[in-house]
Amino acid sequence: MPDTVENQKEYPQTSSQKPGCGFPIAKIGVIFSLVTGAATALCIDVLNTHDIKLARRLYSFIKPNDVLLGDRAFCAYADMVTITKLGCDAIFRKHQSRTTTMRKGKIVGDCDKLVTWYKPKSCPKGLNKDEFDALPSSITVREVYYYVIIPGFRTQQVSLITTLLDKATYSTLEIVGIYGKRWDVELDLRHLKTTLGMDILRCKTPSMVRKEIYVYLLAYNLLRGLMWSAGTTYTTPPLRLSLQGTRHHLNNFIPELLAATSTKRLKIYRTLLKVIAHKAVPDRPARNEPRVRKRRPKAYLLMTKPRHELRKQLQTA
Repeated sequence: MPDTVENQKEYPQTSSQKPGCGFPIAKIGVIFSLVTGAATALCIDVLNTHDIKLARRLYSFIKPNDVLLGDRAFCAYADMVTITKLGCDAIFRKHQSRTTTMRKGKIVGDCDKLVTWYKPKSCPKGLNKDEFDALPSSITVREVYYYVIIPGFRTQQVSLITTLLDKATYSTLEIVGIYGKRWDVELDLRHLKTTLGMDILRCKTPSMVRKEIYVYLLAYNLLRGLMWSAGTTYTTPPLRLSLQGTRHHLNNFIPELLAATSTKRLKIYRTLLKVIAHKAVPDRPARNEPRVRKRRPKAYLLMTKPRHELRKQLQTA
């Protein structure tokens, strides 16, 4: 966001940058729907806020019977307890600090077991004493692990922790398949930040910055709503439609929609849905690409001093 005094005070830049050389940066936590791709909850905080702190502020937005997916940063004892108390379930990747092996626990299938987690001996950071004392002495979770043999993938073995304990209802393959969809969240964030341009904000005060972020989410959810309507109307999977294409089609139809009467507007809207659903994005399972960039950066030096000092250097030179 713009480098103003107000923005720096509310959302300070990274400590590794010198004053005047960086920009204020906010960190957001978002819950996305795997069904529609829409953003259902959002919180905003400073850059050095841990992901799990943002997640705990978002738990109030989840509803009973929801299944929450997340990476290893969210796989904590207290969070598993909190989510189950809300009537929800979780599928998280196992945190790297947990070193339990498949020799422990009750085996319920191939690469699948039930294990008992015990309450930490000391209060973790982010919890107060009352919250820590209210935790049960132990919980039972399910651990599923599998191997990744897709070329280009850095991870070779994944261990999942879930509160979905009934193997008859939730098979091992279903658990693995559901967690595989977590990558869609990364694509949704990319659409929100890169496709719609939210990575660089323009407002000069923190209150307006927050409003700007919310407006981006309104626009994003509007596009997702159009994609859902188009997909369900013309029997095309909504998540296989192009968000960027939907954006372009909507921009092209807006003048016609504004100028039309109420009767004609409905006909134009149906035509818009048909155009959006006309061409789906090809299904490319296990697609892999080299981790390289084609676009070359500008051949300018990085800014390591405040602008007024660099101006003085130019004048003395």
